[in-house]
Amino acid sequence: VQLQASGGGLVQAGGSLRLSCTTSGIIFSMYDMGWYRQAPGKQRELVARINSSRRPNYADSVKGRFTISRDNAKNTVYLQMDSLKQEDTAVYYCNAERAAYRLLYWGQGTQVTVSS
Repeated sequence: VQLQASGGGLVQAGGSLRLSCTTSGIIFSMYDMGWYRQAPGKQRELVARINSSRRPNYADSVKGRFTISRDNAKNTVYLQMDSLKQEDTAVYYCNAERAAYRLLYWGQGTQVTVSS
């Protein structure tokens, strides 16, 4: 199983980035997909999740600014990040979960840095 995250980078405050996480080795459509982030010195936190029925949910800190979506044909989940703030700076990770089967996989992180 592989989850390959990409799309991170350096952006000015107010700017946008789109993260992608492409998977292999799983039946993507059956998994709930999530984006998490971890800033230096802080715990990893949920940013957004989208379940297998395409229902999204968001952390309060990103509601109205970030949009999670999935393309089952491409085995890929996206995170569109708009109106970025310095506090969004973190390493962003994607995961794939089938809770009923206790299956959970993580991708490597992608760094997002928002400058003032």
